[in-house]
Amino acid sequence: MVFYALYVWADLDNLTNLQPGGGCDDPNYPYYFKLRCENCGEVSAKATCVSIGEVVDLPTGRATANLVQKCKLCGRDGSIVMIPGHGTPLSIEESQNETGTCLMVFDCRGCEPIDFAFGDGWKAESLEGTSFDIDCSEGEFADYDEKGECPVGLGKLRSEFRVVKKQESRGKTKFV
Repeated sequence: MVFYALYVWADLDNLTNLQPGGGCDDPNYPYYFKLRCENCGEVSAKATCVSIGEVVDLPTGRATANLVQKCKLCGRDGSIVMIPGHGTPLSIEESQNETGTCLMVFDCRGCEPIDFAFGDGWKAESLEGTSFDIDCSEGEFADYDEKGECPVGLGKLRSEFRVVKKQESRGKTKFV
């Protein structure tokens, strides 16, 4: 098993706390990305959708996963289990420091996630606290905050999957 953390960056302008609409652990938010087979290296032609709220039985019948997908080239099964509780919204400080933030951790077996696709269903708030629903599929967003009397926006959305290690300390799990 390999753990992958999805990191995101964006240039935020008078916005903070960019995240999926129901939070990083939203059971209904669909994470879209392509998969690479760890056996033969084949990359899926279409983006695959994974969400915490969808659970399927593994072929062995002894466990469950959020996704089970067969490689079209070699026929091997790959599975993904989403691990909630480790993601945080992208803050304006992380945006300015270009450090990014981890949104979600994935336990992957037989496949590797690549090419995350930003879509609709995101939210952020202005520095004055006004909430905005955001469609990130175009890679940018612009609006005006009436309360703060200033423009708000985001651009230069980017993402990366990083291999992380699971560490347990004092009864708490973290991924580094």
